[in-house]
Amino acid sequence: MSSASGSPRATPRRKISLIQRAYEKGVPIFVPAFSDCSAGFGIVKHQVERRKAGKPYLTIDSGGDFRELTEIKLAAGTTALFMVGGGVPKNFAQDTVVCAEILGHHDVEVHKYAVQITVADVRDGACSSSTLQEAASWGKVSTVHEQMVFAEATSVAPIIVSDAYHRGGWKKREPRNWAKLFA
Repeated sequence: MSSASGSPRATPRRKISLIQRAYEKGVPIFVPAFSDCSAGFGIVKHQVERRKAGKPYLTIDSGGDFRELTEIKLAAGTTALFMVGGGVPKNFAQDTVVCAEILGHHDVEVHKYAVQITVADVRDGACSSSTLQEAASWGKVSTVHEQMVFAEATSVAPIIVSDAYHRGGWKKREPRNWAKLFA
């Protein structure tokens, strides 16, 4: 469509972000090592300034996050992991099985499927020296359907996600709103 001057008319665009879509779909976002990044400095600065001003401030409850993620694991039953990278976030997701057992849920299923994309190599202590095979030894993940993808994530994650999207298996599943567990 063109305006009287012949130039295309701008149509308003809806701003969509991953965080916005997660919020709209009731998908909690967990950031287990938030303090261990440059954004963590911003949180500390925010807290110090707000405390000095006698105002409320944002706090991060990593124990609460871990408990909530474990509750999601328990409510979901059969689960799978799609991990980009490793370290704390990888262990955070995998350890929900162990945490559930510690909380007395001895019938909790291990994560049935797992894919990890990483450039880390266990030979030099990277990858937290932990492949999915090692996670299986702790009773976190089944190795029947596991795949370590040793590649740079921005080159292969879009291909994997696109394939999963276009296969359409997600269309047959009922949407879940995990955030409602904590309302």
